[in-house]
Amino acid sequence: MNPSLKFQLASDDIALITLNRPDLRNAIDEDMIDGIERAVQKVNSEDNIKVVVLTGAGPAFCAGGNVKDMQAKANIFGGTPAQIRTNYQRHIQRIPLALADLRVPAIAAVNGAAYGAGCDMTLMCDMRIASEQATFAESFIKLGLIPGDGGAWFLPRAVGRARAAEMSFTGDAIDAKTALEWGLVNRVVSADQLLPEALELARRIARNPAHAIRMTKQLLKESEGQSLASLLELSAGLQSIAHFTKDHAEAVNAFLEKRPPVFTGD
Repeated sequence: MNPSLKFQLASDDIALITLNRPDLRNAIDEDMIDGIERAVQKVNSEDNIKVVVLTGAGPAFCAGGNVKDMQAKANIFGGTPAQIRTNYQRHIQRIPLALADLRVPAIAAVNGAAYGAGCDMTLMCDMRIASEQATFAESFIKLGLIPGDGGAWFLPRAVGRARAAEMSFTGDAIDAKTALEWGLVNRVVSADQLLPEALELARRIARNPAHAIRMTKQLLKESEGQSLASLLELSAGLQSIAHFTKDHAEAVNAFLEKRPPVFTGD
C-alpha cells in the first residue's frame, strides 16, 4: 500500500499494519501518514475485518518525528510559526484523527522504542502489548517541544494525570515493566512472542460478531466525552439494532444449545 507502511491481512478478519522505515527507526513521514489514512479507510470499508494490529519493522516501534528535519527546518518543521501550525494540522495531526475514525479495535504490538509521537501512536490504539525490549517516552520536552499530536489528551487517560505529568515534564523513558505497572500496556511478553500474542488477542476478539465489536468500539469512544445520560441514550439505540441481527440470534441459540456459534456478519 505504501513504502513507509505495510498493510496485509493476517487472516480474513485481522489486518496487520507495519510501520516500515526500520533504517530510520520508523520515524514518521508523509508516506506513513498517507498510509495510515488509507489503511483506516480500507478497514472501515470491509465488513469482514474485525481487528487491527499495529507494529513496527526492525528494532524500534516508532521514533516519532524526524529530528534531522527539525534541525534543517525542513518539511513540516519549516516556515513561519503560522506555517508550522498549519503543517502540524495538515500532517502529523491526521494520524490521531484517522485512528480515532477506525471502527474496529486496534492493538499496538510494541516491539521496541516508542518515543514522542511514536509513544502517542501506541496510545491511539485501544490495547497495547509490549515486548520486554519496548520502552516508552513522552520525549517532546527533551527537544524543547510539546506534544503536538494529541499526546496531552491520550497519555493522562492511559496512566492518570500524575504519571502523565512525570512522563511529559521529564521526557524520560520507562521500560516495559514500568509501563505495565502504570497501566500503559495490557501485558509484557518476550520479543519472540510479541506478534503471536497480539494476533491471539486479535483472534479472541474476532470470534465475536462484527456488528457487536464495532458498536462496542463506538460506545467506548463516545464515553470519553459524553455524560452518562447521553451514553445511555446511545446505548439503547445501538442495542435495539443489535437485537435484530442474525448473529445475535445465532449467539443465543448456540449458548442454549451448548455449541460454538457460527457468525456470518448479518
